[in-house]
Formats: sequence, structure tokens, C-alpha cells
Amino acid sequence: MSSHPAEIYMDYAATTPVAPEVREAMEPYWTQEFGNPSSRHRLGQRAARAVEEARAYVAEGIGADPQEIIFTSGATEANNHAIFGVARRFRSKGRHMIVSAIEHPSVLEPVRALRHQEGFEVTYVGVDQEGRVEPKEVAEALTDQTVLVAVMLANNEVGVIQPVAEIARLTRERGVCFLVDAVQAVGHIPVDVRELGVDLLSLSAHKFYGPKGVGALYVRKGVTLKPLLLGGDQEQGRRASTHHVAGIVGMRAALAFCLRHRSDEQNRLRRLRDKLLSGVPRAIEGARVTGSRVHRLPNNAHFVFRGIQAEALLMSLDMEGFAVSMGSACHAGAMEPSHVLKAMGVDEDWLQGALRITLGHWSTEEEVDRLLEVLPRTVETLRF
Repeated sequence: MSSHPAEIYMDYAATTPVAPEVREAMEPYWTQEFGNPSSRHRLGQRAARAVEEARAYVAEGIGADPQEIIFTSGATEANNHAIFGVARRFRSKGRHMIVSAIEHPSVLEPVRALRHQEGFEVTYVGVDQEGRVEPKEVAEALTDQTVLVAVMLANNEVGVIQPVAEIARLTRERGVCFLVDAVQAVGHIPVDVRELGVDLLSLSAHKFYGPKGVGALYVRKGVTLKPLLLGGDQEQGRRASTHHVAGIVGMRAALAFCLRHRSDEQNRLRRLRDKLLSGVPRAIEGARVTGSRVHRLPNNAHFVFRGIQAEALLMSLDMEGFAVSMGSACHAGAMEPSHVLKAMGVDEDWLQGALRITLGHWSTEEEVDRLLEVLPRTVETLRF
């Protein structure tokens, strides 16, 4: 019999388990209801109805109209679609973009490609020590040539929630498109595109107990983008490719699951998160909370440790049965210090010791207590 401890999952920001009712909702669309929504026969039209019902539900869940939702393969595609779509649609107006320095790579990389390959100018706005963008800096960076501003709603590493509505008022006054990556927020905190005032917003089902490989892009009515994928006329000609019907149905079920539990979950997870935010620095000398304690996702606890290598810490915690991370799963193989932490001005001798703990629906207080027991001795063993 294996002596390896039972796994305790605390990496919900990287991905979430598929909820049982989500799996159940998807099942018929792998087998009996496998039709192509573009087919005219009854099997295909039943699939088409399922897609449109899901579109209406997802739209309602974020305060949008159904025709403002484009289904995608995930948030990476959604962000690429938004960025390249705006750049190519409005290039006659100008070639300047503003992005926060703490964006996800699926925003930073397409912007970098436009800068190197198509001559766009990019202004990167920084953050304060709590990881928050200052709207005034965005206002000062706006020019007559600016076609896009991109600031995420909640950071994927440190969980800090950004003043998106304030920034949206600035972009709206100047007639500039505003993209918000809401991947970490949708399903976990209230997200309403009308209240936020944004033009474009991305989300991904696997971050809120849905399947991988499906997401959506909200495009405000009146904003027209050049398509990213060409081929068929799916999504009213805005995104070619046969619909991932099972995934789209799963995303609807996942959002329903989250909305049903959200109020209780926010309070429960916030209590567990705060137990970590207060307990870890108290138990470990040379441990520091990163990011705002006030403007923070309810499930995110992020720390840096002086004199610790995060890779070794993760491996040691994995041996103890904990699945945690350093930060973005998209950069898990990179040994470079986090661009988010550097933007926040974290000192050099703390940068290598980042630990992200993210909780979810199946997290328990017993698991948090167990981590608070194991983490101090693990850090002490590894400290150099």
C-alpha cells in the first residue's frame, strides 16, 4: 500500500474539478445528442437550440445580451480575438495600446506581437505595492491614437481586484475599446458588464467548475471586430469552427452551479482565506502577504518567503500531499521571477519564494489547518 499522503487540492486558480452536475449535463451531448448545430436536420437543430440556450444563460449571468456572446475555445482565444480584432478593425484610427504590467500572457503576448510585427506602440501602466492599477495613470497614457486599453478584473497570481469601472469611465469618454480579462472573477464574484462599463470581456469555463477547452468573449453591441478564425459562418460569421456543444452546455451548467452557491461560497472561502493570510506570517518568520487584503478574490492567498526557492517549496509540499503553485500555471515551467511580483516592486531577495494558495468548493477548514501545520516546518527545512 502506498504511503503517499492523500492529495489536498489548493490550486483552484489554475483549474477546477468539473462539478458532478456539469458532467451530467454534458453527457448526452457526447452520445445521443451529438449533432452538428449547423446541420438542418432535427438532431443538428436540437444541438443548435442547446447552444443558443447556453448563450442566453451565460449572457444573463454577466449582464449581457445573447448576441453579445461569442463562444471560443477558452480565454486565450478570446483575448487574442479581442486584441487582434480591435487592432485590425481600428488601425486607421491609431496604433497605440495601453495594458497593465500584470496582465496574463494571453494578453501580453498578442500585444507584443502587434508591437514587433505591425508597428503598434504599447504603454504598460504599472501597479502600486498592493498590485492595483491607478486609473489616473491610464488617463495620462491615453492619446488620440489609442485604440485599446486592457486591464484584468482580478489578477491570476495575487488575486487583486482592479478598479475596472473607474477605468471604463475614462475609456468611454475617449471612445477607446476596453478589454477586461475576467477569467478569475466570473462565477466567483459578481460580474456585470453593464455595471463595469466594459466593451470586451473574456471568460473560461474550466476556472469555474466547467470543462476545459471552452470559453466566451463578450463584445458590446456596436463594437465590431475583425474575426480571428476564418472558415465557416458560425457565431454569425464572427468565429469559424464547429461548436463544442458538450463544452458549451457544460459552461452553462457550471455557471449555474456557481451562481447557486456564490453567496455562501464567498463568505466561507473568505474566512478560510483570511485564516491563511493571518496564520502564515504569524507562524513563519520572513513570510509576507502579497497584494491587497481588501481588494482581493475571496479564495486567493499569496505569499512570498525570504530565502526560499519556490520550486523546492512546491515539490516539498507536493510530497506532503498539497497541490499548490507559484503563480500562473501558464508560466509553471519558467524559472524567471513573476512579472506580476516585479511590477509590484517585491524585493529581489523575496522574488524567488512565491506561493499561491487558491481554494474552492471542496476546500475544507481541516485542509487549511493541515497546511498551517505543515508549511512552517517545510519552509524552515528549505530556508538557505
